Amino acid sequence: MNFLKTMLCVCGFGLVATSCSQGTQSKEEPFKYTVDEFADIQVLRYRIPGWDSLTLQQKAYIYHLSEAGKCGRDILFSQNFKYNLGIRKTLERIIENYNGDRECEQWQKFMVYAKRVFFSNGIHHHYAEDKIMPECTQEYFASLLDNIKAEKGCYDYIPVMFDPELYPQRKYTGSDKDIVEASAVNFYGEGITKDEVNKFYAAMEDPKDPRPYAYGINTRLVKENGKLVEEVYKVGGRFSNSINAIIIHLEKAAEYAENQAQKDYIALLIEYYKTGDLKTWDDYNVAWVQENQGQVDFINGFIEDYNDPLGRKATWESSVNFKDIAASRRTQLISDNAQWFEDNSPVDGKFKKKEVKGVTAKVINVACIGGDCFPATPIGINLPNSNWIRKEYGSKSVTIANITDAYNFAAEESPKSMTNEFSWDDEEKRLVKEYGNLTGNLHTDLHECLGHGSGQLLPGVSATALGEYNSTLEEARADLFGLYYVADQKLVELGILPNEEAYKAEYINFIKNGIFTQFVRIELGKTNTEAHMQDRKLIAEWCYENGLKEKTGAEKDVIEKVTRDGKTYFVINDFQALRGLFGKLLAEVQRIKSEGDYKAGKELVEKYAVHINPELHKEVKERYASLELKPYKGFINPTIVPVTNKQGEVVEYEVVYNDNYLEQMMEYGKKYSFE
Repeated sequence: MNFLKTMLCVCGFGLVATSCSQGTQSKEEPFKYTVDEFADIQVLRYRIPGWDSLTLQQKAYIYHLSEAGKCGRDILFSQNFKYNLGIRKTLERIIENYNGDRECEQWQKFMVYAKRVFFSNGIHHHYAEDKIMPECTQEYFASLLDNIKAEKGCYDYIPVMFDPELYPQRKYTGSDKDIVEASAVNFYGEGITKDEVNKFYAAMEDPKDPRPYAYGINTRLVKENGKLVEEVYKVGGRFSNSINAIIIHLEKAAEYAENQAQKDYIALLIEYYKTGDLKTWDDYNVAWVQENQGQVDFINGFIEDYNDPLGRKATWESSVNFKDIAASRRTQLISDNAQWFEDNSPVDGKFKKKEVKGVTAKVINVACIGGDCFPATPIGINLPNSNWIRKEYGSKSVTIANITDAYNFAAEESPKSMTNEFSWDDEEKRLVKEYGNLTGNLHTDLHECLGHGSGQLLPGVSATALGEYNSTLEEARADLFGLYYVADQKLVELGILPNEEAYKAEYINFIKNGIFTQFVRIELGKTNTEAHMQDRKLIAEWCYENGLKEKTGAEKDVIEKVTRDGKTYFVINDFQALRGLFGKLLAEVQRIKSEGDYKAGKELVEKYAVHINPELHKEVKERYASLELKPYKGFINPTIVPVTNKQGEVVEYEVVYNDNYLEQMMEYGKKYSFE
C-alpha cells in the first residue's frame, strides 16, 4: 500500500542547539505563525503543546530522535534530482559569501529562487512537479558565481537551472513519453525505461507469496555494463554518510526509550540501515506497529513512493511526535469501532476484511519534521504500507493536531479568506465556520485510521498491480471511505459529531476544492499531476457528472454549477444523494484495488483526475489572486535546546520557536549535510 499520507488542502476553507538570541520569540509578544512569504509559498511555524508535561527522559528521547530526523536531508535532495545537492550547496555558498549589492532587484529574485529550492528540496516544485524557473537572469547568476570564485563545475548548473527544456518535470505523468526516462527523479540511472524496470522487479516477485517484500523501496536502479543492478541505501552503500549520522542519533535515542519494545524496534531499524535487508525492514515494521504503550513515537526511513513515476521507490522522511492524550479520545472511538465500519462499508463483501486487526489511532503533536515531511508536511499518517503487515498486525494512524492548528491560526492572521470568496450563500459560510475544522479533522481520522486500513487484495493480486495510478487511486479510496462515513449517524451516536448537519461542512469543502479551488496551485495550461490533487479531482468530477439530473432523473443536479455576477460556484443540492455517490464510487475503486484492475483504474484517473477546464482554471486563479493569499504552506521547526548544569549534565530541554526561515535553511545546510 503506497504513500498513505494525507496532505492538508491549504487552499481549502478555514484553513540541534542554536543560540537563544537568534530567531527567538519573546514571551510577551503574541505568537505569530507566519514567518515568511515568497512566490506561491507561505512559511509557518508550529507550537509544541504539552511539552512541559513530558518527563526529562521523554524530552531526551524526542531530542535525539529529532537529531536523527534532520540527518537525512541530503538524501531527499539527491533522490529528487541528481544535481539537486550540488545546486543547493552552490546557492548556500552564494548566500553566505557574496559581497556585492544585496538590495538590487536581481539579488531579490535570486533569493526567491534559492528559498523556493530549499522549500521544495530541489529545483522542481514540491507539489506541481515542474521545474522552478529562476526570475534572475543567467548572466546575473554567472556573475554571482564569479563573485564567490566558484569552481568551474558550478557553471555547469546554469543550463540545468535555466533551460526549460532540460529536466522539465520531477515526475512525468503524461502518455507521450516513457514515464521513467522523462522523469528527473534520481531513482533510476540513465537510459532505463519503464518496461525494463517492470521486467526487472517482476522477476523478483512471487505473486503467490503471502508476505512479499517491497522490492526496490530502498535502492536506485542503474545499468552497469548493460545489466540492471541496484545501488542499495545502506551503510557502505548509497547515502552511507547520512545513514551513519542517522544511526548515531538513533543509538543515543534508544538509551532514553520509554520501554523495551521501543529499544527493540530501534535496534531493528539500525540493523536495516546497516544491511539494507528488506526482511529486517519488515521485522522492524511489525515490531513498530505493535508498540502502543509509549507516548512518544517516530517514523524514520524510506517510506513513501509518491515521487516515483512507477510507485515503487521510496523517499526518505522523518517525523517525531508524542500523543495528545486528551484529543485522542475521538480517534480511539473510531479505532474501537473499526470492525463495524468495515462490515457496513458499501463495497462488495469479498473485498472486505473479515477481521480488522490492530487498528490504533491517536492525535499527536509533532516536535520535529524532516526529509519528505519538511517543510511541507502531512496532517495525517497511516503506516506501515505493507499490505500483509496491515492485514496480520494492523496499522498506526495519526492526526497531527498542532500542524492543523497552525494552519488554522495562520489563516486567521489573513484579512481575506477563501470561505467568503467561494461560498454560495450565508448558510454555506455558517456550516463551514461552525463545523469545518471539526469535520476536516474527522475526515482525516477516517481517511487514515480506517480508509487506508480497509479492504483487502484478492489472493495473487500484487500491491503494485495498479502501477503509476496506484497512489492516486489509493488516496481516492481512503478519501471516499472518510467522506462516506463522515455523514453516518454512527458518528453522532458515538458523540464524535454534535448533530446530523455538521458533516455538510466537509462535503462543501471537499467538492468545492476538488472541482475548483485547488487549481490555484497549478499554472495555467498545465495538467493536474500530484496524487492527492488527482484523487480529489477524480472524486469531485465523477460525482458531479454522475449526479447530473439527466442521469439521476431528479429535479436538480446533486452538485449544481451556478453563476452569479460573473463568478462560478458549485452548490450541493442533495447532500444524502452525494453520500450515495461517494459510496458507489468507493465500491468501484475498492474493486479496482482488490482485483488489480489496471485498465479500469487508468480510465478513471485519465478521464477525471488529470485535465483541468481552462476557463474555470483562469477564473479561480484570478479570484484567488485578488485575495493575496499563498496556495502552498510549509513549516520551519522549533529547536530543542539541551540545558546543562555546572557539571555539564543535561537538566532540561527547552523549545526555541525560531522565526527566520532562511536562517534555518542555512543552518541545516551546514549542520546536517553529509553527502
